[in-house]
Amino acid sequence: MKATPLSNCERRFLLRAIEEKKRLDGRQCYDYRNIRISFGADSGCCVVELGKTRVLAQVSCELVPPKLNRPTEGILFFNLELSPMAAPGFEPGRQTELLVKLNRLIERCLRNSKCVDTESLCVVAGEKVWQIRLDLHLLNHDGNIIDAASIAGIVALCHFRRPDVSVQGEEVTVYTPEERDPVPLSIHHMPICVSFAFFQQGTYLLVDPSEREERVMDGVLVIAMNKHQEICTMQSSGGIMLVKEQILRCSNIAAVKVAEITELIQKALDNDQKVRKEGGKFGFAESIPDQKITAFKMDSAAVDTNNVEEQAEEIITKADPPSEVFAKPILHTPGTAQIGEGIENSWGDLEESEKEETAEEEGESEATALDCQKMETEETSTTRETNKDEPIVLSDSEEEEVVILEPQQPPRRTRSQTISKQEKTTKKAFNKRRRKKRAAY
Repeated sequence: MKATPLSNCERRFLLRAIEEKKRLDGRQCYDYRNIRISFGADSGCCVVELGKTRVLAQVSCELVPPKLNRPTEGILFFNLELSPMAAPGFEPGRQTELLVKLNRLIERCLRNSKCVDTESLCVVAGEKVWQIRLDLHLLNHDGNIIDAASIAGIVALCHFRRPDVSVQGEEVTVYTPEERDPVPLSIHHMPICVSFAFFQQGTYLLVDPSEREERVMDGVLVIAMNKHQEICTMQSSGGIMLVKEQILRCSNIAAVKVAEITELIQKALDNDQKVRKEGGKFGFAESIPDQKITAFKMDSAAVDTNNVEEQAEEIITKADPPSEVFAKPILHTPGTAQIGEGIENSWGDLEESEKEETAEEEGESEATALDCQKMETEETSTTRETNKDEPIVLSDSEEEEVVILEPQQPPRRTRSQTISKQEKTTKKAFNKRRRKKRAAY
């Protein structure tokens, strides 16, 4: 699990409060949070709430071949799942170190303690036995998962009923709940885990740590015990060194807490069984607190229907007269209309306004057309002025005049340029004659 780390200020605040023997939720050091147990409609289904930590437990069974080394014993299977629904730090489908540790602790608490009589689950020795599967789902994580999971697991096992079976020779018959009443499991005792958090190397001790307290603790000690004060399993993690006096102190506290929780579980099971026999409401729907969904309902009040007509006449006479109805509505802007009871239709005004708008648009279009004609005449006049020097050839046809624009002629040479060229040619001829004479001599 990758939880967001606490800041140094929050860590110092929590440690300072623990030193002063104060907790954020107002509990004392050795107090548990409120435990609430609610059952589902089916047997073997329950939800345990330890404060804000919630765990859903569901038990199922099936007939399977037994193990080779234990042919006369049933099979117990336990599985705890941590989903992102419980906390954002949990990743689905990944066996984290925390998940492996919790699964092993659950197995040691419920299987190795022999709380369930596995021999009573045998149907035919060496051939068919019952496999009991306990699935635990963490719905919300607020610390102390192992305690909530152990309570939910033992409650679901005590609440579960397996189908009744009969064996005649080699034939095994499984009866439905309508044919025969289901059979409860044989539970010898109820092991329950109690967690102790240590701070400052075991100087301070807290029972049932919350999620924030688990982040700053140095280590944790988990003791699984039943109401007969028999220790079923014990596990210490965190790398702290505990002395004998601390362990004895924790075991004495655990004995008191386990006795209280076992009594609460027994009362919850008895109440659920009593309600089911009486045919009353049971399940998760009944566990919802009253007046939560129907908080805004009103109590029914009796209505007196005597002298209704006389009272209605008095109310009508005392009431103000109705407002006057105008035959013609007042139109604040052109193009509006109003239709209603006692009011004339005035959609004609809307048509007139549309006609006015179309007339205005036609006038604007005529004005734009005249402006375009003026622009064209101006352009033609300017082109004629620029082409005055050029010759105009008229065609023989009498239908229209054709204006032919001749290509531009090269510029004429000036007189000065022609004189300078003649001088150059005469000089060249004179020089040739002079060279011939010199060659003759």
